[in-house]
Amino acid sequence: MEKITPKLINWASILEQGTRDQAVTTARMPFIHPHLALMPDAHLGLGATVGSVIPTLGAIIPAAVGVDIGCGMIAVRTQFTADQLPADRRPLREAIERAVPLSAGAANRKVSRPHTERRLEQLAAAASEAGFEPGRYASRWDLQLGTLGSGNHFIEVTIDEEQRVWLFLHSGSRGVGNKIAQKHIAVARDLCEKWWIPLPDKDLAYLAEGTDEFWAYIREMRWAQLYALLNREEMMDRVVRQFADWLGLGSADDVERCEAINCHHNYTEQETHFGRQVWLSRKGAINAELGRPGLIPGSMGTASYVVSGLGNKVALNSAPHGAGREYSRSRARRTFTREQLQTAMAGIEYRDTDAFIDEIPAAYKDIDQVMADAADLVEVRHTLRQIVNVKGD
Repeated sequence: MEKITPKLINWASILEQGTRDQAVTTARMPFIHPHLALMPDAHLGLGATVGSVIPTLGAIIPAAVGVDIGCGMIAVRTQFTADQLPADRRPLREAIERAVPLSAGAANRKVSRPHTERRLEQLAAAASEAGFEPGRYASRWDLQLGTLGSGNHFIEVTIDEEQRVWLFLHSGSRGVGNKIAQKHIAVARDLCEKWWIPLPDKDLAYLAEGTDEFWAYIREMRWAQLYALLNREEMMDRVVRQFADWLGLGSADDVERCEAINCHHNYTEQETHFGRQVWLSRKGAINAELGRPGLIPGSMGTASYVVSGLGNKVALNSAPHGAGREYSRSRARRTFTREQLQTAMAGIEYRDTDAFIDEIPAAYKDIDQVMADAADLVEVRHTLRQIVNVKGD
């Protein structure tokens, strides 16, 4: 742990100067209380640093929540072990790719599954209660439930240290969440300009608690967080179905969900820290309250972790959300080759394509170092190694 300023506490041993400067700027905002906590995976973000925990009094910064509202992880431990799996994993990967629409903008052709219909009914009721129509943000929001997206989003079949099989995936609130975030980031900028509020960065524009604009954002953000949570559940149901078929089981019900964890890492909620109730924005961080289960993924070719929170009060009960990028996507594409990606993915069933060069493990921080930096934030319960990886272009 490093105290960079009285308002900025850092857990990242790998921290480039630009990221440090960005975090210092955010920590100077007048409503930060008690301090900003920088996680071990911190890297440059829009306005606020990815991998930061930002507690605020009487205000909220929409860009500090992020544009993929509610993005996070879900994992399910099954009753199966590695020696019970078929040797040929390609049919499973291809079956998952057929069942879950991949890539940016991807959507289902129609709503055909009862569990999808039930979740859409829940979301429609929640939107009505929040007083807005999701269709005005994204006309296909309903058809995107159960879709993955691109970038660092993934679906994996993994094996833990006891050779038990876990199903594991990473995604968020898709197009509708992005549109909601972009709208309210723009509203915050416009209001700060209207009120002649000087900002060190336009993406640190904020909404003041008590205003109509503030509460409109809170209602719609909470809905997007629910969408992200249900989106992950929907995809997991489909992955379990394909996994059961691959094993030759009668139904998805024959796959026991011995343990399930579903957690956000881009979100805001009200919490009490250092004697005050704050709006706590975790932008690339998970809740690590004492005993709380969490998930910290590595990159597409490195280990991921099932963890339990240690309740570190100075870290605002938080922990990293993954490895964190060390190379931008464009720099990664200039630096690494498809052959290097193939070497990094040896032994893992994945779709071999140039599209994933910017996701090569070397473009990310060393996950082992990130976890070492997080030793006083979480306890590692399980280490997961992927045997199947599914990503969108």
